[in-house]
Amino acid sequence: MELPVFAALVLIVAGVWSLVVWPQFLRRVMKDPRARDADGKATKFLTVHVVLVSVSMVLGAATALIGIMGLFA
Repeated sequence: MELPVFAALVLIVAGVWSLVVWPQFLRRVMKDPRARDADGKATKFLTVHVVLVSVSMVLGAATALIGIMGLFA
């Protein structure tokens, strides 16, 4: 396997990994008692984790897309 093909596959796998793992993490965070206050409003704990997951998923999608583009370029 040539290096550019291997590198593209690594990017695709890394991107897919992010898209699979981060939503599972967010589901656990949403169930955490620290995610909501006594009134049911979102806490900073939840907000920070939603931002973390969102950015990570965007980067994961971009990584996978770059890998796909590299594979077919």
